Amino acid sequence: MAAVIELERLQRVLELHCSCCLQLFAEPVRLTGCGHSFCRGCILRYCAGRPRAACPLCRRLIPRELKEELETQENPDPYGAAACNDRSSAGRRPGEKEEEIWESSKQQEITAETIHLLRKDLSKTKEYTSQIKSQIIKDFCCMKEYVERQERNTLMVIEQEQKAAQQKIEETIHQLKDIKALTSDLSERQTYEGSPSTINKITLDEKLNVVKSAVEDLKRKLEVLLLENYAQQLPAVQPSDQEPSVSSSSPESAAKSPEPTISSQFSQWADDVTLDPTRVHERLALTAQNRRVMVSSYLITYQPSPKRFSISQVMCSQGFSTGCHYWEVITKDSDGWAVGVAHEMIGKRDKLGRTEHSWCVEWLGPKKQLSAWHKDQETLLHKDKPLKVGVFLELQKKTVSFYSITDKETLLHTFEISTLNPLYPAFWLYTLERNGSLTISQPNRR
Repeated sequence: MAAVIELERLQRVLELHCSCCLQLFAEPVRLTGCGHSFCRGCILRYCAGRPRAACPLCRRLIPRELKEELETQENPDPYGAAACNDRSSAGRRPGEKEEEIWESSKQQEITAETIHLLRKDLSKTKEYTSQIKSQIIKDFCCMKEYVERQERNTLMVIEQEQKAAQQKIEETIHQLKDIKALTSDLSERQTYEGSPSTINKITLDEKLNVVKSAVEDLKRKLEVLLLENYAQQLPAVQPSDQEPSVSSSSPESAAKSPEPTISSQFSQWADDVTLDPTRVHERLALTAQNRRVMVSSYLITYQPSPKRFSISQVMCSQGFSTGCHYWEVITKDSDGWAVGVAHEMIGKRDKLGRTEHSWCVEWLGPKKQLSAWHKDQETLLHKDKPLKVGVFLELQKKTVSFYSITDKETLLHTFEISTLNPLYPAFWLYTLERNGSLTISQPNRR
């Protein structure tokens, strides 16, 4: 780059070419006044026949005396009959011609050196361009190899999971065939003996339960596999078109649920609550029609929401301002959790039970102990870990009670609530480093 700049500067200084013939000067002369230089023959031909000739470049008039001097001059000066100091060739000082020849030779040397530098820069540019091309080819080869390797590994994992699922299904089909044969055998015995076999019927029910359990276990494992390995490829969970509803139902209202064998004492106040995709942390995945939340190894692609929690919590879409309400949560699949209720305006970074308008029971800590939390105050409950928690909200009495659910409801703790704002079911999964899940279930047991 420096050589190019030097060459341009030399070209401006040297002016070695005539502007008329575009060739190197032959008997160069310089015009008085404007100082532009031309070949003697070129400027004479240009002025011939023009009584008032002007400079071809700047259009400044050429003095008549200078034209006559150029025409009559027999031994022209290499730099023109009229120099910038307006001296004629007769008035030149001794040695000036030799000095001009030396300067011209020096300028030619500089020009030759400049051309050499330019050629050297051109060679370096070609070499650098070649290196860049080689590096780009090498990088793209590495990227292609990585993509192909990832494709092979992914296809291999899918094939292995497919084989495992196929084997499980084949085992299930084999079990079903055994059950079918057993059923046929029972029918034949009833034909010959005339009465059903109570023992065989019990055995059949047990095998059916085993099959159902195996199918549910397979479904759960596939669900976890998809969320753990392919969460980024799953479609985004779409939020409901409606805003979260605030229920003002009376105590007599009840959620639709299957007919239970033995109903909960709170079943008449049971509510069908679902998790809100706009108020769930991005590392928590919602499944089972938004009734199950589980830790994911990847970020879930939810729709943007200003209310989304920045800690591992989630709230339900339904809120309650009057009446009695009840729901149950399966907690056995998580080692650290909190189940509670909270005001709708709980902050994105506020932990459940640590604010004035949130209440919860929690299984947490290094000692794995059960406690109740409100306004950042902990109450130890000295209870075993519940596998299912029931929440009973009585807004007339301004209380919320938490129960351990087995065959019956065992009271864990009751809070007095002091807010007049609607309350929403809320949950907290303690850590994102380990898998865990919470599931909202219907209040029907046995």
